[in-house]
Amino acid sequence: MDIILLERIEKLGQMGEVVKVKAGFARNYLLPQRKALRATKENLAHFETQRQQLEAENLKHRDEAQKVADRLNGLKVVVIRSAGDTGQLYGSVNARDIATAVTEAGFTIRRSQVVIERPIKALGLFDLRVRLHPEVSANITVNVARSEDEAAEQLRIGHAIVTTEGETETDEERALAEAEAMFEPEAVERVRAEAEAETSEEDAASESEEK
Repeated sequence: MDIILLERIEKLGQMGEVVKVKAGFARNYLLPQRKALRATKENLAHFETQRQQLEAENLKHRDEAQKVADRLNGLKVVVIRSAGDTGQLYGSVNARDIATAVTEAGFTIRRSQVVIERPIKALGLFDLRVRLHPEVSANITVNVARSEDEAAEQLRIGHAIVTTEGETETDEERALAEAEAMFEPEAVERVRAEAEAETSEEDAASESEEK
């Protein structure tokens, strides 16, 4: 079906362009949402008479959206979920959950404005886009964790706190990872030395018992 775009549609075109789309997409979304008109001769003529007004309204809405984007850009929200040691969620985090978290942070948005290809199913930090206007988006970070404390730690180290499947992280390994995350060479070496000393003592004790 040929339609006239009444606003910029990502991956389709700019306002005023005539593009071909699937009939179902046009009937179920574009036409009811007043984002497009059927590309008939009458509608083309009508659009041209309304073009200046539509462009002026679009410019106003874009400027308003940009003001919100300037404040929203860089927002970090926390979503608490249950998960296993490997970081796999018992469920998922979808666009509705993210929209709720952003709204609770003071920015009212709809789930349709959250640009996400598929639900999040693991712990970690996820950079996503919020579409405020056809020409304006803001970038946010969604921090999915098992608790507020864990979310704070994930934000500090920059990744999810998980254990590789089949492995158990020791206290020494955890301390070493934390020291490396903080980029403190002296702390890293100190932890390594303490771990090696404990291993040597255990080996010596084991040899003594064997004798």
